[in-house]
Amino acid sequence: MQAHARLVEEIGRTIVGQHQVVDELLISLLARGHCLLVGVPGLAKTLLISTVARTLDLKFSRIQFTPDLMPSDITGTEIIQEDRSSGQKHFTFVRGPLFANIVLADEINRTPPKTQSALLQAMQEHEVTAGGTTYRLDEPFFVLATQNPIEQEGTYPLPEAQLDRFMFNLWVDYPDQAEEEEIVRSTTSAYHASPQAVLNAAQIIELQDLVRRVPVADNVIRYAVNLVRRTRPQNGEAPAFIREWLTWGAGPRASQYLILGAKTRAILQGRPTPDIGDVRAVAKPVLRHRLVTNFNAEAESVSTADIIERLTADETGMG
Repeated sequence: MQAHARLVEEIGRTIVGQHQVVDELLISLLARGHCLLVGVPGLAKTLLISTVARTLDLKFSRIQFTPDLMPSDITGTEIIQEDRSSGQKHFTFVRGPLFANIVLADEINRTPPKTQSALLQAMQEHEVTAGGTTYRLDEPFFVLATQNPIEQEGTYPLPEAQLDRFMFNLWVDYPDQAEEEEIVRSTTSAYHASPQAVLNAAQIIELQDLVRRVPVADNVIRYAVNLVRRTRPQNGEAPAFIREWLTWGAGPRASQYLILGAKTRAILQGRPTPDIGDVRAVAKPVLRHRLVTNFNAEAESVSTADIIERLTADETGMG
């Protein structure tokens, strides 16, 4: 797909490495999903999102989440205005930064749950309600959030309901030595790359509609559903290691996102329909934040990523 290649090329002018993260981020955008990027400070999570926004001709808004941020600070608020001709006063809704196509929720876990929940309606229904009036958000609409895992002082962990709204949870890791040398070389010189816009809103919506029309074989859907059902320790068909390490598994939304992610991955690679390999490829970003580990897993230093790898490698009972 030419547009995908051009997007990756333009993003690569600013972002060194992180090829898998870039691909998965584009998959979530074209599948109409929201994305949570997790990584230690200084790995260019915010720069990556702002660069993606520049390669898409869309309205971009950044919200720096802080402990004193209020819900109305992101959704908007009603203010009293006076009509100069009649002298009458009336309420006018002033739209907040949430009214954009791409919203960067920077360090989302630094704000209290009340403000975090203000994103819920927007992420799910693509609308905002204020003063008894519902306002539709412009399409396409993406929420891309960043979170630092090691800065726990003064943070508020995202509740499961909030996490479940994100299609992908992407882990941004350290660059290798060659990439880090290139980062230092490019960021300490006088040259600054400026990515060009590749797709506009109408083209993105057209691609999103195309993804929905991609046919999927029954055995691929069956594999995705069985994979998700086997993450639930209460399910009698769950493997022993799932019952040993997990308290809760993933819900039906995970199955939907597995298929949407597989469809989008197939389209971006120029294939007419996804296969089981596509489902496996997106399993980790889809399931990573939907599995709740118990004390046994923590005591044995077993992460959700370890569990997903073992689960996708285990073919027994997958139908």
